Amino acid sequence: MNPDQLIEGATWFVVFIFSTTVHEAGHALAAYKLGDSTAYEGGQVSLNPLPHIQREPVGMVLVPLISFALNGWMMGWASAPYDPEWAHRYPKRAAVMAAAGPAGNLILTLIAGLLIRSGLADVIPGALMPVGILFLLNLLLFVFNLLPVPPLDGSAILPMFMSDGMARRYREFLHQPMFSLLGLLLAWKVFPYLFQPIQGLAFSLLRPG
Repeated sequence: MNPDQLIEGATWFVVFIFSTTVHEAGHALAAYKLGDSTAYEGGQVSLNPLPHIQREPVGMVLVPLISFALNGWMMGWASAPYDPEWAHRYPKRAAVMAAAGPAGNLILTLIAGLLIRSGLADVIPGALMPVGILFLLNLLLFVFNLLPVPPLDGSAILPMFMSDGMARRYREFLHQPMFSLLGLLLAWKVFPYLFQPIQGLAFSLLRPG
């Protein structure tokens, strides 16, 4: 790698760590406020990335670095623990917890978008690349995680619109390893076709004309 690629890779990594930390801290904070202290006790109600990295070192460090070296962009994963008994007892609270992660990514997308749209990212020295990556990565994380297939957050948000009894049956049905594997395969195939027009629309709003 040349120096420019190293700088770009380091920028991607910092933005990735920050964005996934916000996502998981959102899950953890929502669960804590709604009665489940599992993630709080694990130190994940925090924007400190270390507790999140310690929980998922492969998904937050190794895979992102390898994916950037191979493809020029980063992919990976993170997770926040929760009490499954709490989620079964309060399925709508668990749905709010699921929605809190993508909500954090949406907030970061909007902040980055405002910085770009207002021109501030252009005039602050060295800000354009990290702000641009912050916008694109969090838009991607927001849209991808809202896909309504397991194990993505979108599938766990759906009980918010069901009765408690139906939500419990839905969660029991969905929490089978086979469905998670099928869900990831489906998301991997469908997402590029879904994200491309959303990305195009977002960029047109950032830079009209």
